Amino acid sequence: MKGEERRKQLLNILSSSNNPVSGGTLSKELNVSRQIIVQDISLLRANGATIFSTNKGYLLQEDRKYSRVFKVYHTDDQVEEELSTIVDAGGQIRDVFVYHKVYGVLKADMGIKSRRDIRAYMEEISTGKSSLLKNVTSGYHYHTIDAESEEILDAIQEELQQKGFLAKLQDYEPVDFWGGQE
Repeated sequence: MKGEERRKQLLNILSSSNNPVSGGTLSKELNVSRQIIVQDISLLRANGATIFSTNKGYLLQEDRKYSRVFKVYHTDDQVEEELSTIVDAGGQIRDVFVYHKVYGVLKADMGIKSRRDIRAYMEEISTGKSSLLKNVTSGYHYHTIDAESEEILDAIQEELQQKGFLAKLQDYEPVDFWGGQE
């Protein structure tokens, strides 16, 4: 068994267990030495897995996150209300992006998780040094929203709909630079 495949199996074992799994148990199950398990755990951690070492064995912490992309439309004066609606309902705004007919997808990370983040963002925009990305596409833009559950994403969608912020989704047909359809 190759190392990459073994590490996938190791993650599967840890994710299917509610209790810590000892290094000895893992080494027997995967038919490798305890030292190989220690090395694999180190490699998995280096690649972002949150694996805790306890006196009873290894425990994997899985962050269950759900995400959804919303197409929205609003005025510049409604930006704070839109962002607050999302955050207040339990969402985190990962990014903003637009589909520009010439440049394609233009995207910016936001990382907005709280009203404090919203205030900082609004202060930065208010300096006038830069304008909102939505303005290059007449106000239409998208946000990737992360949440702890699908129910929270459903609630965010409902609130955005009630406030008139959700835009109608349409098929996007890229146009070639010379004027014809691609």
